[in-house]
Amino acid sequence: MDNQRFGRHRKIMPFEPGSVEALRAASREKAAALNQHVLGYGAIAEAEWAAAGVAAPDLPAMRKYRLERIRAELKRRDYAGALLYDPVNIRYATDSTNMQLWVAHNPTRHCFVATEGPVVLFDYFSCEHLSDHAGVADEVRPAISWMYLYSGELTELKVDRWGAGIADLVAEHGGGNRRIAVDHINPEGVVELGRRGISVGNGEAVMENARFIKSPDEILAMRRAIVACEAAMREMEAALKPGISENELWAQLHRGNIARGGEWIETRLLSSGPRTNPWFQECSSRLIEDGDLVAFDTDLVGPYGFCADLSRTWLCGDKKPSNEQRDLFRIAADQIARNTDLMRPGISFRDLVECSAVPPGDCYPTRYGVLYHGVGLADEYPTLPHAGDWTADTPDGLLEPGMVLCVESYIGRLGGHEGVKIEEQILITDTGNEKLSAYPLDERLL
Repeated sequence: MDNQRFGRHRKIMPFEPGSVEALRAASREKAAALNQHVLGYGAIAEAEWAAAGVAAPDLPAMRKYRLERIRAELKRRDYAGALLYDPVNIRYATDSTNMQLWVAHNPTRHCFVATEGPVVLFDYFSCEHLSDHAGVADEVRPAISWMYLYSGELTELKVDRWGAGIADLVAEHGGGNRRIAVDHINPEGVVELGRRGISVGNGEAVMENARFIKSPDEILAMRRAIVACEAAMREMEAALKPGISENELWAQLHRGNIARGGEWIETRLLSSGPRTNPWFQECSSRLIEDGDLVAFDTDLVGPYGFCADLSRTWLCGDKKPSNEQRDLFRIAADQIARNTDLMRPGISFRDLVECSAVPPGDCYPTRYGVLYHGVGLADEYPTLPHAGDWTADTPDGLLEPGMVLCVESYIGRLGGHEGVKIEEQILITDTGNEKLSAYPLDERLL
């Protein structure tokens, strides 16, 4: 960085009306150079990635690949462009972030990707610098947010102003095509676009299919996110002692993720002892006892925005596991091993679940909701249920090289005391699969 220009002792020019644009440009340049994605993930993460032998992804190549995937899907479905509000989709399209969880429920940031034309990012006030590092957004405009927080009973007026801007982009870059794909939008927006002669299609379908196959650079970024997640898991396991609360233990995973430049954790799925059965208890103030099973699901969005979605079950303390604890763990571990072996390119979703191992009868009623699900920047398409849960509206398809899926197991007897959760992250290769997750299972329970 140019310390003379951006250092703490740089002289600030006197403010004059004519200098506003020059100051604004200098401020944007400084902020862009200090963006978190430019500064990188820090010495801790870099050292762990070097020790694991995971090379850095080529981010410009990854960004180009993603944009090409989106545009190919838009062309295939005959759309003039995509209007994206989901912050995960915006990250995929532009590789930029801004208050990701806040904008997930406050639609103040959106992006228009023209099928033949520019990428225009509509960002929060005075946030133009947040996307400069990626070189993907051709233009950044201030977002017009018409959520009630900002517009109150005048929403109709703001929607009209918002719609005019979107319609101008479609008219300029759509080549006469008035169809666009939109991922998430309130009804007022659909009505407004329709009033302007623009029809709205399913943007989720576009983006999920674009994100379906990962590039080699995306796989490198995912590998790094998993290394970071598993390092945080080691710190978490080291902190697991009788008397620690579930909340305190879960906080270790958050701390480790943030320390390595990770972004957030989507859930609070950690429970201990009797709270492990049934599954889906969020972590609590309960103090973990010696001999308890502790089960969790990371659901972690780490470095590069990639999800590391792993589950483990540990035994707390020095007590020997009970026969029941070992039996539950063996069933879960065997199910994961069997179902991982089945994952290969060319197998259909339906055939995969028909061949998959399922929990025994007394554990089947408490089974996990899915056997497999896609994963990338978050949990992604497809989601594959147990064969017994397959219905006429369950989509079929094929596993393909470059897909990444998680394979899941929860084993707990109906009405039982405890349960076991295990989940692995699997890359589909040209010849079979590769397990990307490497954190060992608790040998005492094996």
